[in-house]
Amino acid sequence: MATLPETLPETTMRVDRLPRKRPKVVAGPAPVLLPWLRAQSINVTRHAAALRPFKREEFGSGAAAPSEGHIQVVNQLITKLRRGLLKMSGNVHRSIAKASERPTSHRLQRVVSHKDKAHHWVQGIEKIWDFYFELFGQRQGKYGDWLLSCDRIAMDCYQAAYTGLGVARSVPAPPPFCYMKTGFAPATIRRGIRMRRLGKQLNPFPLVQLPYHRLVNPWTLGAVMHEVSHNLQNDLGLSKDIPRQVGLRLLKANLGRSVVSVWVRWNREMFADMSALLLGGPEVVGSLMDVIGRAPAAVYGFNPRGPHPTPYLRLLISAELLRRLGFKKEAEQYSRAWARIYPNPRRSSIPKRVLATFPKACALAVDTMCFRPFPSLGNKSLSQVYHFDKKDQAMVEESAKRIAAGTDPGIIPERFLIGAARVALDRGLARPGVITKNFYRELVRR
Repeated sequence: MATLPETLPETTMRVDRLPRKRPKVVAGPAPVLLPWLRAQSINVTRHAAALRPFKREEFGSGAAAPSEGHIQVVNQLITKLRRGLLKMSGNVHRSIAKASERPTSHRLQRVVSHKDKAHHWVQGIEKIWDFYFELFGQRQGKYGDWLLSCDRIAMDCYQAAYTGLGVARSVPAPPPFCYMKTGFAPATIRRGIRMRRLGKQLNPFPLVQLPYHRLVNPWTLGAVMHEVSHNLQNDLGLSKDIPRQVGLRLLKANLGRSVVSVWVRWNREMFADMSALLLGGPEVVGSLMDVIGRAPAAVYGFNPRGPHPTPYLRLLISAELLRRLGFKKEAEQYSRAWARIYPNPRRSSIPKRVLATFPKACALAVDTMCFRPFPSLGNKSLSQVYHFDKKDQAMVEESAKRIAAGTDPGIIPERFLIGAARVALDRGLARPGVITKNFYRELVRR
């Protein structure tokens, strides 16, 4: 993929202000050359004109269409990149004009050199333009309502976080945008991250990538809250405080630097798991099991450089948070089920010291992340900013019955509908297809 310069040349030149004068096609010694030169001038002008900003209406007029905010920030990026292309196009036009007057080899080589630079930029911008064209275009098809539903869950997560803060923070915009892509696991691209697919330009809004098989089974969409939480860690100003505080807490507990370094490395993925559980409740752990419940070799496998907690330990970390939230029965049920599937962690590749210190380290890390105050949260803890209680679980279970029956689930927050769908599935309240249909119908209606 073409890599565009990070600092782009500024120019006020527009396509309609490019030189109008075209080299004349004259008879004589160059019957092929001069028409070819003229074609290059036309090509570069049309390239620049074709890579134009988007219009919201071209992606449909329904609620699933990308918002005005999403279109605006993408157009700002495209317009910035086109300025560099237009400046290069001007160089191509001027070199063609000179070569048309006197087509020496030197002048012709200047033409192709300028053309090559412009073509490099065209390729880079075209990839970016195509990325967003495909991203936004997904909203026009039959899966647009599914993606809109996930957008609304993501928005609800952000609203819960920002309304619960103890101090005002600037509201991030635009909100997360969900899209479908084949693959095993969901993923996210955070706001402000340089993307290769964007020629290393900054990603203007959070992207949540969801595999088709997750969208088909909405009770597995706890992943939406996990991926949104990666973005929340950054937007809430916790990206440095979380690993620092976890590291200090474990060092003070004399767990050893080798153990501490492992838990610090796991901080982002662990935070996303903890945050998702605080946002969605016990059924989020079921979604986690969907992801990490794999062959024993994979679940027991320790990656010394991996950002994710070892899968075997990862579920037990969530069970610890469930216990701290007062869901002791649910924590015990998940832990017992996990131990039945994976009964002998000592056969794993997890370092002995990490395994031996796990109960203490886990309790301290969960307490630090979720129950200790942070300045950027207005001296609140994460569990005070957004918290899942027994009363919330009662709402989830009541809404599960209503979703199964096809009736209005009520004023339940969007993010709780994932848990409601899972309860309806696990208790056999309705067929999977009925649950799926009613789940999306409710979110689209809102």
